Amino acid sequence: MYRIGIDLGGINIACGLVTEDGKLVAKKSVPTRTKNDTPDSIAKSMVDVSLDVIAENNLKEDDVALIGIGIPGAVDRDRGFIIRTANVPLDGYDMAGFFARYTKIPIRLDNDANCAALGEAIAGAAKGVKTALMVTLGTGVGGGIIIDGKIYSGFNFAGGEIGHMVTHVGGRKCGCGRRGCFEAYASATAIIRDTRAAFKKHPESEIARICGGDISKINGKTAFDARDLGDETGKAVVDNYIRELGEGIVNYINIFQPEVLLLGGGIANQGEKLLKPLRDFVFTYSYGANLIPRTKIMRATLGNDAGIIGAAML
Repeated sequence: MYRIGIDLGGINIACGLVTEDGKLVAKKSVPTRTKNDTPDSIAKSMVDVSLDVIAENNLKEDDVALIGIGIPGAVDRDRGFIIRTANVPLDGYDMAGFFARYTKIPIRLDNDANCAALGEAIAGAAKGVKTALMVTLGTGVGGGIIIDGKIYSGFNFAGGEIGHMVTHVGGRKCGCGRRGCFEAYASATAIIRDTRAAFKKHPESEIARICGGDISKINGKTAFDARDLGDETGKAVVDNYIRELGEGIVNYINIFQPEVLLLGGGIANQGEKLLKPLRDFVFTYSYGANLIPRTKIMRATLGNDAGIIGAAML
């Protein structure tokens, strides 16, 4: 038997065919949004890509034990119901009910960062570790908590939403509606916004050259690329970003003190260029860092596949 895993992102829907032991054997991606997107249109895209992956691998629905879906928000796992999302318009949506119109394959939902954490615990950097935290840096900031090899998400399935802990009271508006959330300062969206602001203020910087003078071409790595060229403006953006990210991670570690903390998402692709200064910050300011064994801060090894594998293994 196989399983289908879906990682629902703000930009793409990534779908994969996974074996019972957690091996990803096929993958397909489609855009999340349409011009006139609705909850039903997004859900239909997810149904279609799932059935396409099954058909393209010469399988029948009877060969698939489960379709697992990672949702960027809080879900009711028992009912397959989405409670709250910040960046995709699916609040209060009956996802399992919609899928049941098109397939008899059982549906499971969980938070996308929980799924990524589970994927890493089963087949990635946290394999064999009892306590691990996952931080995903994408459109938003997700958190996944693994305790004794299992996802922890609280009695109401909404635990682990670290992107929505407030690090700046009265600060920037977040997609969830509050102000000052960690996500508003430490997501890929946040560093893109800060890089664009720096571009406008310092048009002479390497940022302008890297993006060819087109602000729309600035992405999550632009400031890092400018910093690597010795650009002071790029360095200032990156230093501020690492400080914001570090503050949230210090809080996260102070609460759980896990064996491993993993970073995933596009920004984590910077590798040691991000991790080394981040570790320096975290180990300077986390509670008891010099007195007890330190949490290992590492890059997740499965990349974008972690969420697919974890969703499939729900």
